[in-house]
Amino acid sequence: MNTQNIVRFIGAINSLNTRNYTLLKSAIEKRDSEKFVSRLLNSDVVEEDRCCPYCESKSIHKWGVRNDLQRYKCKICKRTFNTLTGTPLSNLHKKGRWLSYAECMINGLSVRKAAAECGVHRNTSFRWRHRFLKNVNDIKPEKLYGIAEVNEQIFAWSEKGSNKLNRKPRKRGYKSIKHIPYDKRVFTLFCRDRGKNTYDSLFFRFSANNITADLSKLLTKDTLFCSQNKAVYLKYTKDNGLRHGSLSIAKQEKVKRDIVHIENVLKYQRNLIIWMKRFRGVATKYLHNYLSWYRELDEFEFNISPEIVLIRAKRSERYNTNHFR
Repeated sequence: MNTQNIVRFIGAINSLNTRNYTLLKSAIEKRDSEKFVSRLLNSDVVEEDRCCPYCESKSIHKWGVRNDLQRYKCKICKRTFNTLTGTPLSNLHKKGRWLSYAECMINGLSVRKAAAECGVHRNTSFRWRHRFLKNVNDIKPEKLYGIAEVNEQIFAWSEKGSNKLNRKPRKRGYKSIKHIPYDKRVFTLFCRDRGKNTYDSLFFRFSANNITADLSKLLTKDTLFCSQNKAVYLKYTKDNGLRHGSLSIAKQEKVKRDIVHIENVLKYQRNLIIWMKRFRGVATKYLHNYLSWYRELDEFEFNISPEIVLIRAKRSERYNTNHFR
């Protein structure tokens, strides 16, 4: 648009009625939001560190701009890409509403409430939720230090949202955890140190071998492993030579020697269960995403910004899809 047309356009604004002015203002705000998100996602990586997502070569050069995103071309494989290529945010539309949706996720809104808040379809809301959370699964502490408190949580296997069930339907679920058949249980292990660093993992079978495979690189010989005196934990600590602060279930012990307890991890579990009730059941195949979602909120003490949510959703380009053992 040349200067003369811009001047005419500005002059025409004064003749707009309230409805048309509101529509114009909304369109400008949407455009500003799209440009802000594009700048945010373009600037989260230093140009010297940027590489080709296909061959990982750093021999790249700029190749124009499309949809406000800088494109690049690889000198080795000759393929073009932008900053979102190879990330969970790739091929998602309406990026001007991503910040608003990230705010909805911070507030823990349901799929339909978030869709209504952002003006998108509920299927789009569902897709965005799990794309935003895909990389968060891998953002876990590499080490736990000092005292590590460990406990497990049992969830019932859920096929919520499936068109066809592989079992007989349940009208009201299970009365309590002890009524869930063993082959229908999903075990979640929570490991949290006194610095509030939390690691969680999902198991179909809760055994010492699975715990060893999952926690072998997380805990060191200097770590004090605090748990209840269940056979799984006793075998794990014995096989790995860890110091074990054991709490007797029969004696209903809560604290020993003023230092051995699991109150921190139990509080984390209780708050997680209360937080998850708003979703009225979670499909087992997506359970790892909800655990990661709450872990991210807890990491920032529920004071995370929408910008950080987007950056964390985009940053890691490799993620593990096998969340169960």
